[in-house]
Amino acid sequence: MLFGIAAMAWPIDTAIALALALLWGFWALLDSAGAFAQAVDRDTPSPARVLLIVMGLIALVAAFFAIFSPGVAAVTLTWILGIWLIVRGVFELLGAFNASNATPRGLLLASAAVDVLLGILFAANPGRGAVSIAFVLGLVAFVWGVIFLVTGFVVRKQVNTVLA
Repeated sequence: MLFGIAAMAWPIDTAIALALALLWGFWALLDSAGAFAQAVDRDTPSPARVLLIVMGLIALVAAFFAIFSPGVAAVTLTWILGIWLIVRGVFELLGAFNASNATPRGLLLASAAVDVLLGILFAANPGRGAVSIAFVLGLVAFVWGVIFLVTGFVVRKQVNTVLA
């Protein structure tokens, strides 16, 4: 959420290709680490484990590309970001249908819809200005943060109810 707020508050500074590429690269790297951590969790079912590993690998490749080639043009970075968001959204959509009853399926579907929609917009319009991309990227990060925060509270409440 903090990344999203910073990108929306200072879109011109964030839009500098090097800074944007590095921020996005580290974001993808953290996303990859999170996917791998979920994949190795013993409570994760096998189909979800495979999806998380594939999603983690895709995010890792995207992170490596953005971190070690930050001089890439903003158009190329936007196109790659769009593809990553589409793939992430599709995997989240599949994960929502394989989710346990304890997971709020509606929030997972909302996150998947945001990812796919913005991925399509980024991939279809890679020539748009980097400032608007930075703002939208910040908005996406903020929305993801809110969705994941709400999901965490809902799951925590359900776990506490079950344990009580």
